Amino acid sequence: MEFCATWTCPGPDGPIHEHAAAFDRGRERRVLIVPALFEEQNRTRRLLVETMRRLDAAGLDSFLPDLPGCNESPQDFAHQSLHAWRRAMADATAQFAATQVLAVRGGALVFPAHLPGHVLEPVKGASLLRHLLRARVISGREAGEQLTIEGLLDQGREHGLILAGYRFNPAMIAGLEGALPAHEGQRTILLSELGGGAALWTRAEPGEDAAQAAALARIVAA
Repeated sequence: MEFCATWTCPGPDGPIHEHAAAFDRGRERRVLIVPALFEEQNRTRRLLVETMRRLDAAGLDSFLPDLPGCNESPQDFAHQSLHAWRRAMADATAQFAATQVLAVRGGALVFPAHLPGHVLEPVKGASLLRHLLRARVISGREAGEQLTIEGLLDQGREHGLILAGYRFNPAMIAGLEGALPAHEGQRTILLSELGGGAALWTRAEPGEDAAQAAALARIVAA
């Protein structure tokens, strides 16, 4: 049965209790799922929880931790960085005794790369950032603002920037500009391997796809 687990990671004033969705029956194979980043995280959460249900039926435990500053996290997103998220996912790995990993999209920028496992459609940090900046330029123009990607980047590097409702600090902006997906032998899963259908992370609203979840679980459990 799915339930909410807790784990701890460093915070600005000491250890912070964070949340994770979990299917934990104390089994040998234990999958840490590192979610996509920013708005893609919300759009793919249903897919990942359904994948966890399928993994549970296949005999694997799984854990989907909140990234600090996201979802139910008590931390402030404005204080986060890719480095902080990497430390947090390392802590989650140890505390949940994960034996393998499934990283999704931008999750491949912060997952514990020493674990064997899979990455689903990994993406560069610069690509994620450009997508967010383009959306900000478009929304600004609709509001009568004359914005450019270069101008927003300059602002973000120096002062931080609000993108898609998230307050990015300069460290997050700088980290994304140079971040590449980690890869130390994990198998890359392409969307085409999940049996067709649209990429949920590109939709305007959160969605789900039972066929994709079933295919993803089969690959991870194989």
